[in-house]
Amino acid sequence: MAKQSPQARNARQADERKTLVVPRLSAERTAALEIYDTTLRDGAQAEDVSFSAEDKVRVAQKLDELGVHYIEGGWPGANPKDIEFFRMIKAIPFKHASVIAFGSTRKASNSVSKDPNLKALLAAETKTITLFGKTWSLHVTDALGISLAKNLELIGDSIAYLKSKGRRVFYDAEHFFDGYKTNPEYALNTVREAVEAGAERVILCDTNGGTMPWEIREICEVVRRECAVPLGIHAHNDCEMAVANSLIAIETGIVQVQGTINGIGERCGNANLCSIIPNLELKMRRPALNDGLSHLKTVSGFVTEIANHMPNKHQPYVGDSAFAHKGGVHIHAVLKNAATYEHIDPALVGNRQRVLVSDYAGRSGLLEKLEAYGIKLTKDHAKLQELVDTLKDHENQGYQFEGAEGSFELLMRKAMATHKPSFQLLGYRVIVEKKQETGAPLSEATVMVKVGGVIEHTAAVGAGPVNALDHALRKALEKFYPQLREVKLLDYKVRVLAANKGTESKVRVLIESGDHKDKWGTVGVSENIMEATWQALADSIEYKLLAKD
Repeated sequence: MAKQSPQARNARQADERKTLVVPRLSAERTAALEIYDTTLRDGAQAEDVSFSAEDKVRVAQKLDELGVHYIEGGWPGANPKDIEFFRMIKAIPFKHASVIAFGSTRKASNSVSKDPNLKALLAAETKTITLFGKTWSLHVTDALGISLAKNLELIGDSIAYLKSKGRRVFYDAEHFFDGYKTNPEYALNTVREAVEAGAERVILCDTNGGTMPWEIREICEVVRRECAVPLGIHAHNDCEMAVANSLIAIETGIVQVQGTINGIGERCGNANLCSIIPNLELKMRRPALNDGLSHLKTVSGFVTEIANHMPNKHQPYVGDSAFAHKGGVHIHAVLKNAATYEHIDPALVGNRQRVLVSDYAGRSGLLEKLEAYGIKLTKDHAKLQELVDTLKDHENQGYQFEGAEGSFELLMRKAMATHKPSFQLLGYRVIVEKKQETGAPLSEATVMVKVGGVIEHTAAVGAGPVNALDHALRKALEKFYPQLREVKLLDYKVRVLAANKGTESKVRVLIESGDHKDKWGTVGVSENIMEATWQALADSIEYKLLAKD
């Protein structure tokens, strides 16, 4: 039998997976779903997240490309940034999504026509407004300081007023599950009041994130029987249950699910749409997007970048490690049939299979990586075991190639004697000098390299010793290789490998570099942090030039 290419094998296995039998829900519980994204409002309340109005517009455009139905843009009555967003978004055409303004019911001391929050919601000029009100009697009496009857009045006349101005209204029943568990009849009365006033959706909110899935199921079943309009679910993740609670709610017949990209949000975050959406589409067979599922990883990465967060590589479905294989037994099996250790085809969510390089990998995993580099070896080739031994020896010294595949490819090419170095190091020196107690230290690096028959000797200063060494190396090489001007150092990590030796310990330096179209990782190991840094920096340059060969 002829050997299949990895692409052909993956395509065949993807077809096979489509034949898997997945139980469907009953007909009464398969109404069309609505994906309601609140990244720009609830997600923006996460610690360390600060979106500008321009950021929010860019994220909204990506969410529309993904195919979500509703984008909650913010609270126009709360801050000038959200007011600016709603002004800017009016000029942006959307294919799939409707932008929604969010706010609260009127204050008890204001009439509806004079309430500043309701005025701001109308000024945002969205077709739909999501209004939240109090459901839990504890919040009514202790937070608002009003009677339970007065709270019902706030809910009813606020919704009716917005409806009279031609707006659709969705009603967020804040703290609904806590309210129901404390006083079920009053919680249901708030929902009834909202529906009678004209709310087209009632969203049941687990605002404190403390409700368990079995409680969600039981309560949602009750509310479905009592409520005359479609329901939604808005879950927080304080007990790590937000995704499960959202799916349970959908299974009971709720049609709108609210959440954020990557699960960002206040405290422990919101329900993660990057898990909910593929679970709905691929596990529950409930279409949720307009064929946008394959954009999910891209959108996840985009929001991560705009939020200035480090990517969570272990995030289900969209993380870089979601379909990464390290153990030799796993790799051996997954290369024969990906379904052995992958629950879906990664391409469905825009992800890809990765075979990690480590001393766990063995011959099969190494062969797969070598083939990707264009190095053809058979399983019984004498050189293969030598390469495995080289890999294991380096990892025994402290090298880690899982996040440094640039260094790994160079290592393999050097071991195969197919790599021609782009430059030769003749020497480097790094000086850190501090002249005043209160002043910043000065970092300077000098590098001498040889390219062909030409020796180049340069010096540069930097914000620190690593920055100075990076500048000096680039300065020496850019006249020979102008494409290096595209390269940026994206991340720099140091790990102490044997802390019991104190300041004599080995360190591992991992560097992530990138240009306008690619990213790659490199690694260095030494008792001297600058030597480890040099190794990783030099590999980064070599890999960039290798890619241009």
